[in-house]
Amino acid sequence: MTRLTLFELVIRSMRKNVKQDYLYFFALIFSTSLYFVFATLQHDPSIAGMSGTDVHFATAFKVAGILLLAIVAVFTVYANSIFLKRRSKEIGLYQLIGLTRKGVVRFLMTENVLLGVGALLLGILCGAALSRIFLLILLKILGFDGMVALKFSMTAVLQTIVVFAALVLLTSIQMVRSVYRSTLLELFHARNQAEHPRKPSGFRTGFLAVLGIALIVYGYVLSGRMVNQMLFMNMLLVLLATIVGTYLLFRITIGWVFYRYRKGRSGHLGLTNSLSLAPLMHRMKGNANSLTLITVLSAMTLTMVALTYSLYYSAGSDTRISLPYDVVFENDEQASASFRADLQKAGISFVRTPVEALRVIGEIRDPTHPAESGAQGLLFLPAEQLKAAGADIPVPGAGEAWLFDGRARLNALGSQDDPNEPKQIVLETNGKSQVLRLTESVDKFAMNYNVYGAQIVTSASTVNALKEKGETVTLDTYRFPDHAQRAKASALYAKYVAKDDFKPDFYSEYRDALQSFGLYIFISGFLGLVFLVSTGSILYFKQIAEAEEEKRSFVTLRQLGFDVKDIMRGVARKQLFVFAIPLVIGLMHSIFAVKAASVLVLSSIALPSAIAMGAYALIYFSFGALTIGYYRKLVKSAMH
Repeated sequence: MTRLTLFELVIRSMRKNVKQDYLYFFALIFSTSLYFVFATLQHDPSIAGMSGTDVHFATAFKVAGILLLAIVAVFTVYANSIFLKRRSKEIGLYQLIGLTRKGVVRFLMTENVLLGVGALLLGILCGAALSRIFLLILLKILGFDGMVALKFSMTAVLQTIVVFAALVLLTSIQMVRSVYRSTLLELFHARNQAEHPRKPSGFRTGFLAVLGIALIVYGYVLSGRMVNQMLFMNMLLVLLATIVGTYLLFRITIGWVFYRYRKGRSGHLGLTNSLSLAPLMHRMKGNANSLTLITVLSAMTLTMVALTYSLYYSAGSDTRISLPYDVVFENDEQASASFRADLQKAGISFVRTPVEALRVIGEIRDPTHPAESGAQGLLFLPAEQLKAAGADIPVPGAGEAWLFDGRARLNALGSQDDPNEPKQIVLETNGKSQVLRLTESVDKFAMNYNVYGAQIVTSASTVNALKEKGETVTLDTYRFPDHAQRAKASALYAKYVAKDDFKPDFYSEYRDALQSFGLYIFISGFLGLVFLVSTGSILYFKQIAEAEEEKRSFVTLRQLGFDVKDIMRGVARKQLFVFAIPLVIGLMHSIFAVKAASVLVLSSIALPSAIAMGAYALIYFSFGALTIGYYRKLVKSAMH
């Protein structure tokens, strides 16, 4: 009999398990590639220098790198535990034929190191090829038209090697613990430890089942009301209620509902339900922790991606809410005339409209809390002139006024005032008071937000009647219909702004917002992609492990006369439960989280949030399709 060396035994084992381990190996390569790409972008000096100082590339990438490392580490350890369980019988056989535990550990560690080195080398090569693509994506998101040279970074290579050496060490320790803490009997029966669902213990189980749903609903309701003086405490309560509720949902509620369903049918589930509901009932208790973790982290990832994409998507509309005009000159006809000459010389088309406003000192009073108001600068703007300047603004009636404030929602956070309560504008002149009714409050600015004074829009006749009470302000507004010319016009405007003056123009503010939010959407999308692949792979690994355990039952069903179509109907329903339940609950969690955070965004974020969540769900369900494909192959092989 030929004696095999340890290395030859490892190579044989790797060849034998290649069909089972290929996706794990692919996932390791994918994680390595993305980490190397991230490290390359993080350490490339040309990328860090292509944006202004307001965008803290180094800090953002450093924090994101830590999160990325945590995701990859959790995924690797979790996936390794699944594969150790799948190979438990093989490990037991090695010990049964005379290999010591120390020998088994050496065998597993050698195999783990070979897989790790292979994944590392292939991952770095793939990452080097992908870096250019991700760089182009980053440039596109940040709005840069120029090209940036990306160099192969040895710093990124060393960082990737250190990180994945640590991961190999961590998984090796995990293997040592598994071998030394398991008996032969446990190893041979590790894959047959599905629990037998017991009859729920009456009132207690029913109470906990309902409590899980109640806690989730409470978290949803509180998330819509948490922005007040107790914001931090409310955030903790929402997080705690959602996590505990989700755990109870997976641990008790779903199993309890399945039990009631089975009882209602007197235990006769039929083939489809036996292949879908029964396996879930047998494993729901053991899977509660992992499904809760996947659901909560999916919700957090979805919220992060949806919010950052919404901020990026809404950068233009949010900037336009704050700066309705591209450029505004205040009481500076000479500079305005010179700027017009520059625009004409450069061939830039523009629309210039002067607005005669009035700046006065007055109060915006809440009649129910008159003592809380104070004198402030008020900028009265005639609605007729604003309409002529391109604004979509109705003309208030005589004695009426509208307040235009793009920060109204943010200013109202934590305030006890009722936003629907009618307010008054009170002007004092020579001891006499004049009162205007503030009939509407609009969540946008009527004039660029840097112009001093709370923006009050009234009819032109009202402004003329108040002229003796304040200072007339001439505002020269400019709009540039051709988007492509705004960058050039912004550069011309810059020379009319002193270093210490705060006179922003639309294009500069929009470009800065695009770069800031573009960086965040790139990083969050990067992290979301890694997390999505990790969680999808974990669910896939668990399902193919279960598929191997169920193979015998497929053979039995074939002998009873059932065909592939009959069996796959039940399998498909099971995968729908496995992949859809955590995704749907995670989506619900993230929808309410995004809704709670929407007060921080000036424009509507419903569409960008829906796009981000839809893309996430589409990629997530691709793992479900892969799982069904694996089951189909297994069922067909059992049929023959």
